[in-house]
Amino acid sequence: MLGFAAAYIGPTGFALAQASADDETTVSLYASGLDDVQSRAGDESAADPEPAVLERGSYSVYVKPKPTPTPTATASGGTAKSGGWRPPFVSPDPGTAQAIAYDMVLARGWGDDQFACLVALWNKESGWRVNAYNAGSGAYGIPQALPGSKMASAGADWETNPATQITWGLGYISGRYGSPCGAWDHSQRTGWY
Repeated sequence: MLGFAAAYIGPTGFALAQASADDETTVSLYASGLDDVQSRAGDESAADPEPAVLERGSYSVYVKPKPTPTPTATASGGTAKSGGWRPPFVSPDPGTAQAIAYDMVLARGWGDDQFACLVALWNKESGWRVNAYNAGSGAYGIPQALPGSKMASAGADWETNPATQITWGLGYISGRYGSPCGAWDHSQRTGWY
């Protein structure tokens, strides 16, 4: 079997150590890199400026508060789609909303089959999020009321309270479709309810 080896002969390892031992001044890698640093013309002649002294009590900061937008009413009594009203910050809890809805469905005399239709319908519409907002249409809340302000008829806390939204939504479904399964069937056929 035949083999060969290549070797680099140059100023490495021992040769570098030997060269630095011969020199009277030792130059570090950092110091040798300083020669490559860019400088502006005239830097050599400029004297170092005195550092600015900042005192704590010498200035004050005023932050102007951002104005809170107010809802813009439309001719139909709702809010404008293009601007103005925005959903409030709420930490949605779909599990709690479904538990509230289940009790309300049973209280209306509907069974588990109707609750299953309601779950499917509002999963599709809002994911059971109390602050679900469709900026394109202006629909809001768990039942996606259009406009959302319609739910004020069920309570002043319609923007943030899942029980108020569900109460309004079940009343709407009952009056328009008879039951959650009726609303779900309509939604399956048309894409909305």
